Parts: sequence; structure tokens; C-alpha cells
Amino acid sequence: MPKVSAKRQITIPINQCQALGIEPGDEVESFVVDGQLTFVKKVAGAAKGLLSHVQAQGSMTDEESLQSVIRDCD
Repeated sequence: MPKVSAKRQITIPINQCQALGIEPGDEVESFVVDGQLTFVKKVAGAAKGLLSHVQAQGSMTDEESLQSVIRDCD
């Protein structure tokens, strides 16, 4: 069972690294949801194209853009 070191470091067991394809030097993202700590291997380009459908409106000011978002959240 891994333990947290004095520097708050955790060694991930090799079988879990293998299951996630994590190799030495890879970057991982960690986050907490509902009290559970989750690690995810960062993959270069994973978010590429995520916002490709968004088109900029050059005629809209920053203030107009902000107000648009506020209206959409109400």
C-alpha cells in the first residue's frame, strides 16, 4: 500500500501505472471528486479541436461578451 511521504509524494504501484500507460517522466493530472483522488495521464493534444466550433465575433467588446455569458447563466 503506498504511503504519503513527508514531501506529500505518493508512489503509484507499477500495476496501476501499467493499466494507465504511465511511464517515468509522464505528466499526470490529479483531481478530487466526492472525496476520491483520481490520477489521469496527460496526453498531448487530447483537447485539440475541443473549441474548434467556437467562432470569434470581432465586433463584440469584452464587456458585451461578459454580459452575454452572464445572461446565459441566468
